[in-house]
Amino acid sequence: MTPSARLLAAIELVGAVEAASRKPADAIANAFFRERRFIGSGDRRSVSDRAWSVLRTRRKLGWWLGRNDGSTKQSPRLLVAASLLLEGWTLAGVDQSYSGGQYGPTPLSGAEKSGLARLESHSLEHPEMPDAVRLEVPDWIVPHLVARFGDTLNAEMAAMALPAPLDLRVNLLRGTREQAMTALAAEGVETTPTEFSPWGLRIPTRRAITTGKAFTSGLVEIQDEGSQLVALLVGAGPGMRVADWCAGAGGKTLALAMTMQNQGHIVACDVSAPRLEGAVKRLRRAGVHNVEQYLIEATGKWAKRRAGSFDRVLVDAPCTGTGTWRRNPDARLRLVPNDLVELVVKQAGILRRAAELVKIGGRLIYATCSLLLEENDQQIVSFLADNPNFRAVPLREAWPDAPDTGDALRLTPRLHGTDGFYGAVLERIG
Repeated sequence: MTPSARLLAAIELVGAVEAASRKPADAIANAFFRERRFIGSGDRRSVSDRAWSVLRTRRKLGWWLGRNDGSTKQSPRLLVAASLLLEGWTLAGVDQSYSGGQYGPTPLSGAEKSGLARLESHSLEHPEMPDAVRLEVPDWIVPHLVARFGDTLNAEMAAMALPAPLDLRVNLLRGTREQAMTALAAEGVETTPTEFSPWGLRIPTRRAITTGKAFTSGLVEIQDEGSQLVALLVGAGPGMRVADWCAGAGGKTLALAMTMQNQGHIVACDVSAPRLEGAVKRLRRAGVHNVEQYLIEATGKWAKRRAGSFDRVLVDAPCTGTGTWRRNPDARLRLVPNDLVELVVKQAGILRRAAELVKIGGRLIYATCSLLLEENDQQIVSFLADNPNFRAVPLREAWPDAPDTGDALRLTPRLHGTDGFYGAVLERIG
């Protein structure tokens, strides 16, 4: 592809993401490139990098385009142009790239160039930007983030603005971490061991690995290191009876089956049949055969019949996903206050229902990929107040080798190089 053609593709991808306001950008990008098989891997990376650069700085770009009279339309083509200018391009250079040639963006109009001219010779940052714009978050969420991070908020959000690495989990049912590193190296993919997960490998930048033998043979799975640590926190061992209550497509189910050495019994539960069905292929590829899938029904009869029968119950609760903003920068601006209100109520209900499955002496593990206190620590405080038959298990008691994150697992990109995760362990004592 020519540089102009890559630019046009990036504009179209940004437009597709902005048009589908409730759908994750990575899912949109996957569909976008599937429909454009002619875009090779190198071009695909270039297009993605440009589009994601816009998504990561969407509020700042919008602020610049709306500065002064606010009349400049914030179309995808102008957002991309503004991104180039604020990276140091000249207006003449941007104008040349929008030349209207074959497969390139149509020329900038006089009004568009007039609106963009104010951005030339400026950097992305500006001292007059409001805090929410500077942090690239919705206005309403700033107090919630301040409550969580205090004086370190700026540093945490700066780390959140960086591209995420690609983390893999080695499937010990198929081989060792060393064997996986060797297999990936043979495919031209260099990896390094993750700092905290004993099963993790890290690739500094995103690479296409799903067609290689290491992946197709089930030796490795794509999974953020933080997600791997949540699975490790469960402490599921061979012979146990385990419920993965919000299993989704089975990422943590696979890791639990591995820690159990395919021995014992896992019930992967979810309210979505398509998500559960999507896990079947992954389970087969990984060589997992101790998992039963269950579609949660509204009546709760299944759970009542199995009350008090599980050694471990993992609740990977639906949440705002604020800890995954490195990977899903578009998700920041989709969040509205009512999302948090509804999710907190839903999380409490899920936690209460899942707790009934735990046997005396068993453990309930509550996890989210959220940074917000309302979804994390405050949920645990409320649950324990209503359930005196449970106690909080200190992190180092649940996992002696855990990173030092206090009484619960609290991971952030700045401190741990992972996505943002929370995990708390509760033990049933009566």
